[in-house]
Amino acid sequence: MKAMSLSTALAFIIGTVVLIYGADIMVRGAARIAASSGLSPVVIGLTVVAFGTSAPELAVSLGAAVQGTSDLALGNVVGSNIANILLVLGLSAVVGSGLVVAFRIVRIDVPIMIGASAAVIVLGLDGTLGRIDGTLFIAALIAYLYRTVSSTKAPSSDGDGVVIEEEYQQGLASDLSGAHPLWQSLSLVIAGIALLVIGAQLLVTAATDLATALGASELLIGLTVVAVGTSLPEIATSIVAAAKGQRDLAVGNAVGSNLFNILAVLGFTSLVSPISIGDTALGFDLPFMLAVAVACLPIFVNGFVIKRWEGILFVAYYAAYLIWLGLDASSAAIHDEFSTVMVVFVVPLTAVTLIVIGIRGSRRTANIPT
Repeated sequence: MKAMSLSTALAFIIGTVVLIYGADIMVRGAARIAASSGLSPVVIGLTVVAFGTSAPELAVSLGAAVQGTSDLALGNVVGSNIANILLVLGLSAVVGSGLVVAFRIVRIDVPIMIGASAAVIVLGLDGTLGRIDGTLFIAALIAYLYRTVSSTKAPSSDGDGVVIEEEYQQGLASDLSGAHPLWQSLSLVIAGIALLVIGAQLLVTAATDLATALGASELLIGLTVVAVGTSLPEIATSIVAAAKGQRDLAVGNAVGSNLFNILAVLGFTSLVSPISIGDTALGFDLPFMLAVAVACLPIFVNGFVIKRWEGILFVAYYAAYLIWLGLDASSAAIHDEFSTVMVVFVVPLTAVTLIVIGIRGSRRTANIPT
């Protein structure tokens, strides 16, 4: 294992900061342009903001694909999706004393997220996500956006529409208030995109050097440090929203970001350059991403809330996942024992708990009018 140079560490830190700042100002500019066109805050939030928080993943994955490091691109998306659910929602539930889950998220968004996660595995069984696969993802993204925008225009019998509208109105108040010259908003968008490109270039180069220095695979670096780095916008947005009492907005941001990561990031990246999917990803990381998505359903339908103890459970599972990755990468002797404990005791116990929670939640759901 080689020593990591100071320049690599600085490039990684600077690249992450530039990515986050670029995404932030791009979202602000795009939100202002969208608001001036008459779109409602909820439409802006579910489209512009959701895409904006996934912009770092898109920039890094496209940069990795162009440089021929497709393992880094895949690891970035898979790791970010796992972090969005276990880390982002977990911390948000702890900070916000629980999170509220809108009925439409349980009924529409989570099932689509599960289906998209499964599609990555199915389409990747041949070892590659090619341009045809990317086209399918983009088509699904367009259909999802059309369905989302259309649904916000229709009245909601369960009150979700009003709640979501109010929370996005509050969350985007600073960007939507007042008159902003078009040239100023366009300048923010252009500057944001430029910073995203620069930040992605720095981060991809630093991540590749980091993998070489640590003797780790690009997939592992993408699943961990790059994934957490590019998920920082989601982490910040969701935790701040939860702390302010906008507990529904935090859930929508995380789930929406996961959908964009798969449909937009993997879609556009595989159009630029086919993404290779190795046995390691197919054997563990992609199934784990799918399992995390599936686990959302029984927890979300349990009274349509994520309780604080469930948030703690999410964070604990993310810590266990990172430990497993670290032990696997180091080929530590304790790895097999740790895996046995997880498979024999922890996973079955959690599965039984989720089944019980799901049954109880489904009974409540059956009494809710559609």
